[in-house]
Amino acid sequence: MDWSHYRFVSIWDVSAPPAVVYGVLERAEEYPRWWPQIREVATVDDATGTMRIRSLLPYDLVMTVRESRRDPAAGVLEVTLDGDLEGWARWTVTAHGTGTRATYEQEVEVRRTLMRLLAVPGRAVFRANHALMMRAGRRGLVARLEGV
Repeated sequence: MDWSHYRFVSIWDVSAPPAVVYGVLERAEEYPRWWPQIREVATVDDATGTMRIRSLLPYDLVMTVRESRRDPAAGVLEVTLDGDLEGWARWTVTAHGTGTRATYEQEVEVRRTLMRLLAVPGRAVFRANHALMMRAGRRGLVARLEGV
């Protein structure tokens, strides 16, 4: 097993229509306004940006994020990640009941040296840190949607 490899899946059910949820999620440059752990997003060009995130643990992760798929009809937003994390992340937005299900999937390899050194003893803590970030992101999205 490669202890520096992670696969995450988070499911957010929200009451807003899929097109509205997709519209918020496709504007990554606005994530810092509603997702507390996404500290900074800087646009490089139409398909590329940099992102700095920090959850409960005392370190920042910095990545270059490059759009690889934007498909509003299918409800898919997918990016590749390079930097402290390398891999991909994808949102899939679908109708669910009277609202929306936003499924976030991420598969990454940790490249940050300290996290690689702590891969075995820190794995459970890193996963918990990610879960806290996702929980806060869902709360932020719900609050953002209430304002839309």
